[in-house]
Amino acid sequence: MAAVDWFAHAEAAEPAMTPRRPSRRAARRPAPAVRSRRKPTQRRVRAHIVWMILFALLLSGVVAVNVAVLRAHVAVSRLDQQRAELQARNHALALELSAASSAPRIERAARQLGFVQASADATSYLDLTSSGR
Repeated sequence: MAAVDWFAHAEAAEPAMTPRRPSRRAARRPAPAVRSRRKPTQRRVRAHIVWMILFALLLSGVVAVNVAVLRAHVAVSRLDQQRAELQARNHALALELSAASSAPRIERAARQLGFVQASADATSYLDLTSSGR
């Protein structure tokens, strides 16, 4: 029976707890509505994904524009190089034409064919205008 005496001590040690009555202020205020935090979290995640997709599209557009500008620049550079080559060739052809039509060359070709330059006193002129009018 010694065990019974040991348990008797516990009953007297603590009084039973009484339920607490709500205060008048707490009774007047309605309890705050419990909101589910799951939906706003999903919306926030969706919003972040949408923003990331929009920024990715924007950056892709910027890269595409830069690539197009680079290709146009390469084409313009190639055309400038061709223009410079054609101008150099035109200049060389103009020099060759000038050398081909020069007076010393024509005089040399005439001497090779047996022609002789006429003297100034042996030169005569023909009047080709019609005098009948």
